[in-house]
Amino acid sequence: MNQKKEALLLLEDGTAYRGLALGIDGTTGGEICFNTGMTGYQEIYTDPSYFGQIIVNTNSHIGNYGVQLEDEEESSSVKIKGMVCNTFSTIYSRDTADYSLQEYFERAKIVGVSNVDTRHIVRHVREKGVMNAIISSQILDEKELMDELHKVPSMDGLELSSYVTTDVPYYMGTEAESKWRIAVMDYGIKKSILNNLTQRGCYCKVFPAQASFEEVMSWNPDGFFISNGPGDPSAMPYAIKTVDEMVKTGKPLFGICLGHQLLALSSGINTYKMHHGHRGLNHPVKNLITGMCEVTSQNHGFAVNPDEIQSHPDVEITHINLNDKTIEGIRRKDYPAFSVQYHPEASPGPHDSRYLFDEFTKLLSAV
Repeated sequence: MNQKKEALLLLEDGTAYRGLALGIDGTTGGEICFNTGMTGYQEIYTDPSYFGQIIVNTNSHIGNYGVQLEDEEESSSVKIKGMVCNTFSTIYSRDTADYSLQEYFERAKIVGVSNVDTRHIVRHVREKGVMNAIISSQILDEKELMDELHKVPSMDGLELSSYVTTDVPYYMGTEAESKWRIAVMDYGIKKSILNNLTQRGCYCKVFPAQASFEEVMSWNPDGFFISNGPGDPSAMPYAIKTVDEMVKTGKPLFGICLGHQLLALSSGINTYKMHHGHRGLNHPVKNLITGMCEVTSQNHGFAVNPDEIQSHPDVEITHINLNDKTIEGIRRKDYPAFSVQYHPEASPGPHDSRYLFDEFTKLLSAV
């Protein structure tokens, strides 16, 4: 790749940034958001929750440790729509890396831009709010590119889990060596979540997003896991109905991120689109049950309505975000069901919250 080729990043409000192209030549659009993590870029790019989004990496150097396929893929392919960074490294220093991030993006057909002021971009998004954007190394005229940007759909009201879910059910773990059978709803599941479940004695059957409650129950699971995923949770009535039916079986249920929002919606609590969301590895969360605090990994642009939870007779708040007091965890009082907004598998991120998988297995043991 010729790193001297120009690329243009254009935001929905007309703000433009000119830099150098990375990945392949092309044009790509999506919702722009920023991630403050200093490591773990490969895990971020393969996280299905980022489907439909352009990621701004705030760390000053991206690509310097290359790509390692065996251990750091969260799904079968790169899911982001595009990438923005300051300094992009086409060489890498890690001996165990398979190849460079540039080659990785070329294979995945990802368009990106480097050598832009990511600090300015982050400040702008924090002030103005999340918005759509477009990157191009083909169209460098701002008016012409804005016409293309207007074709990019808004994330608000967009159902995306159907695009990233598995086509057919599959299994994780070894049934003979496992204690429990867990039905996993794949709305954009990460591999590290499944690994945390199987390491704790769960034999998982992963179902497509639109699998019916009857199909799931025919496998006779001991509990349910509701996965993370992209898009607007309120645009998923099929999933809200399924989660509601699962809760009412009385079997243990655990949800993460999108799964947290779906548990709230199935309980009659609404969600809303956040100003600019939470994405990074350093968000402080307080566990209201224990009084302990956790440093958490987060990736979400929607949140649960706090007023509706506080007035709900059967739902209680278990975790809050210490930066903005948004709801980070809930549990049902009448059923063994709970969820968190953040990512306890933390790939990448700190492992403060992995105890939540143990809490799930305690519920399974109690049944």
